[in-house]
This record gives sequence, C-alpha cells and structure tokens, in this order.
Amino acid sequence: LDPAAARGLRVAVVAAQWHTEIMGGLFAGARAAAADLGLEPVLVRVPGTVELTVAAARLAEDFDAVAVLGVVVRGDTPHFDYVCQAATMGLTDVSTATGVPIGFGVLTTDDEQQGLDRAGLEGSSEDKGYDAAVAAVDAALTLRGLGL
Repeated sequence: LDPAAARGLRVAVVAAQWHTEIMGGLFAGARAAAADLGLEPVLVRVPGTVELTVAAARLAEDFDAVAVLGVVVRGDTPHFDYVCQAATMGLTDVSTATGVPIGFGVLTTDDEQQGLDRAGLEGSSEDKGYDAAVAAVDAALTLRGLGL
C-alpha cells in the first residue's frame, strides 16, 4: 500500500487484554503497520474479545477503518465456541451495518503456542496484528477509490 494514498485516513485499533504476551505482539504489529502507512491510529483496549464488537461499533462512527485484535484459546468448555462465534458474527455485522472496514485480527487457536506463532513476536511465523491493520486500511482505500 502507498502511504500517500492512506494520508488522511482515520484509523483505530481496538485490542482485548487477555493473553498479555500474544496481545502485546498483535498490538505492536498493528501500530507498526499504521506507522509504515504514515498513520497515527487511535489505540483502544477493552477487557476481552466479546467487548471488541461494541468498541468497534462505536469507533466505526468516527473512523474510516478499524482493526480489531484478540485471541481466544480453546479450553475444555464450549466457551471457546461461543466467544469465537459472537466475535466473528458481531464484527461482521458492525462492518456491514456501518460500511466501515473491520480488519479481523482475532486469533482462534487450539493452544497458546499457535497464538504466539501468529503474534508477530520474535520467532513468530506470522504477524496477524500487522495484517489486520493493513487489511482494514486497504479495504478503506478500495472503498474510497470507488467513491464510497
């Protein structure tokens, strides 16, 4: 993406607080993506992944793109399924209802190591925080290019 094209976009990053090490990597990745694009995002922290939806809905009122970051690690109860479904459906609904792109950086993993592998930390194979921020900005620029 061209930083000149992104100039003037209003971007927010909202991140859950659970799983501190993984979330720290995701949050750093999203901030790095914004910096690479010449943007200074508003950074918001919420308690958990379920709360991402309401924060994204409110932020979508004032921003051109929102990146959301969270991690849900599978456990021994159905809690994982409920949280993952609520976050996925809720954030999809926010995006379609508002027309504001939501970069989906919610990791749904079977174990903590899978989250660490995707968190953009030293030794990680992926940086999903970075990817989520870039996806949100890229979609916003696509919509802007279409005059929407």
